[in-house]
Amino acid sequence: MRNFAELRDFLDEQADRYNQPNFIESDPISIPHRYQKKQDIEISGFVAAVLAWGQRKTIINKCQEFFSYMDYSPYDFVLNHQEDELKPFLNFKHRTFNATDALYFIAFFRDFYQKHNSLEEAFCEGMTEEAITVEAGLAHFHRLFFSLPDYPSRTRKHIATPERNSACKRLNMFLRWMVRQDDRGVDFGIWCKIRPSQLVCPCDVHVDRVARQLGLITRKQTDWRTALELTENLKKFDPADPVKYDFALFGIGVDDRLGASGA
Repeated sequence: MRNFAELRDFLDEQADRYNQPNFIESDPISIPHRYQKKQDIEISGFVAAVLAWGQRKTIINKCQEFFSYMDYSPYDFVLNHQEDELKPFLNFKHRTFNATDALYFIAFFRDFYQKHNSLEEAFCEGMTEEAITVEAGLAHFHRLFFSLPDYPSRTRKHIATPERNSACKRLNMFLRWMVRQDDRGVDFGIWCKIRPSQLVCPCDVHVDRVARQLGLITRKQTDWRTALELTENLKKFDPADPVKYDFALFGIGVDDRLGASGA
C-alpha cells in the first residue's frame, strides 16, 4: 500500500491517462456523444447508463438498436411519437431489460419532458444546496420515476435507490457524465445545479476491485455505504472533484495494471 502522497500522485496520473477522448469510443458514454441537443444527451445517456451491464460492445450495440427505433431523435420521439411507433420496442431485450421496461421509460420521459426542460430537475429537486452528496437526489428521482399510475413493478429493479442500500452504480455513472466539467471532452458537464463535489463514485466490478486493492474500501459488501466510503476517501485527494478518480480506478481495473497482488 502506498502512502498518501504516493497514492494521490498515482491516481492523478492514472485519471489523466484514462480521462481522454480515446476513452469514449469503446465505452457506453459514446452513445450520448452522438447528440448535440441537451435533452437528447440526457435521454440517450440515461438509457445507456441503465443498460450498461455486460460486455461494452454489446451494450453499445443494444443502445444503437434502442435509438434506431426513435429514428435517432430521442427527445422528439418521446414527446411526439404515435402509438404505432412503439411497436418495434416490443421486440427489444437486453439482459433482463425488456419491452415492458422500455415502454415505461418512454412513458416516463414523455410525462417528464412535457413539464420540465431538463432531467437535472428530477434529481436536484430532491436535494438541498448544502447537501454533501446526491443521496437525497437519487432517492427523490426513484420516487418520481415510479410516480406514474400503474407502473410495472418489474421495472423497479432497473432503477436503484440508496433507500434500498443499493450502490446505485449506473445512476452515479450517469450523474458523472452529466455533471463533471473539465476540458477533456469525455464527461459532458451540461448540468450546473449539482456540484461535482456532491457526486458519488460508481462502484462497478473493476472500480470495486481496484479500490479494495488500494485500501480505499474496507467494507466487505458493496452497497450504498461502500460507495460513500470510497467517495469520502477519494475526497481526501480532491475534495472538489472526487469522482474524476473513477477514470483511474476503472481504467486500472480493465487493464489489470495492478495485477492480482494489488499495489
